[in-house]
Amino acid sequence: MDYTKILKEVCAELDLGVLLEEPIRIFGGLTHKMFKVETDKNSYIIKLLNPNIMKRPTALKNYQTADALENKLQENKIPIVGSLLFNGQKMQNIEGQYFYIFPWYNGRSLKDNEITKLNCQKIGKTMADIHKISVIEKNEQKEQMIIDWESYIELEKEKNPTICELLKDNVGLLYKHMNLYNSSLHQIPNIQTICHNDMDSKNVLWINDDFKIIDLECLNYSNPYLELFQITLCWSGYETCNIDFDLFKEFINSYFENNKLPDIDWEIIYNLNMGRLEWLEFNLKRSLMIECDTIEEQELGVKEVKETLEHVIYYENIKDEILKNMKEIGVDRNV
Repeated sequence: MDYTKILKEVCAELDLGVLLEEPIRIFGGLTHKMFKVETDKNSYIIKLLNPNIMKRPTALKNYQTADALENKLQENKIPIVGSLLFNGQKMQNIEGQYFYIFPWYNGRSLKDNEITKLNCQKIGKTMADIHKISVIEKNEQKEQMIIDWESYIELEKEKNPTICELLKDNVGLLYKHMNLYNSSLHQIPNIQTICHNDMDSKNVLWINDDFKIIDLECLNYSNPYLELFQITLCWSGYETCNIDFDLFKEFINSYFENNKLPDIDWEIIYNLNMGRLEWLEFNLKRSLMIECDTIEEQELGVKEVKETLEHVIYYENIKDEILKNMKEIGVDRNV
C-alpha cells in the first residue's frame, strides 16, 4: 500500500501544509499504523486505523464513544495527547481509510527496566483521577468467553506447525483460564468509571518527569477494579514476565491515596483479567490470514501468539504471589 500517497492526500484535504520530507513510520502499536508527518505548518502524528477492525459492526460506535470521553478528559485537565478536530469531528475518513491526526509530542515511552517508583506514583494517581471523573452503578454486562482452541490447533497444523505444538502443550491451561473467567462474570463489582482500557507503559510518553497519555481510542465506561489490576501488572513488569512487587505496591498505593474503592475479593478480578485470551485468538486469526490481508500483519500475529502464550503461562505461575500482595495492600491501606 502506498502510504505516502494516502498521507499526501490527507495533508491536502485537511490543509495540514506541504510535506517537507517523506513521512516516518512510527513503530510500537500492534494494531494500527502511525506516521510522523512534517509539513511547512506543523508536525503531526497521523494514525491510520486498521481496515479489518473498522469492518466490525461496533467499531464506529466505540470510536464515537471514545471521542466524547476524550473531551471529558481534556476538560478535567488529564495530561493526554488528544486528537485534532477537523470539520467538527475527531475521526476522519478519506476514500474509506479512517484516521486520526494528533499534534506531535516529543516524548518517549519507557521500557520495563526504566520504570521507577515515581513513574508508578504518577500513573497510579492519574488513573485514580480519571476514574473519579464519572462513576455509575452499572454492571458491565460482559459476555461469556467461548473460544474453540481445538479448532485453532487443527487450523495451525499446516499453516504454522510451531504454533500448533505450542497450543497443544497449553490447551488445558487456556480452557482452565477461560472457565475461570466465565464462572466469575456474575461476581464483578457493580460499578463503572471512565477507563482508558490500554494505559500500559507504551501508551504514556515522557519528557523527564512530565508525561502525556496517548492511544485513547479504547476509552469507555468499564470496571475500575479490573483496569487498576491490569495496568498495575503492566507497570510493574508483567510484560517481561518479571513482576517487581515494589513497583506493584507503589502503583496500587498511589491509586488508593487518590481514589477509594470498596474492598473486594481480588481473586475474582484475577479470574476476570483474561483479555490475553481474546488477544491470543485475535492473533491466531492474523497468523492464519483470517481478518488479515498483509504478510506483515500475519508475521506480527505469529510473533504475538508466541509472546501471549508466554504471558498466559506466567500469569498462572505467579497467581499466588499476586493475590498475596493484593491482600497485603488491602489490609495496609484499609481499603
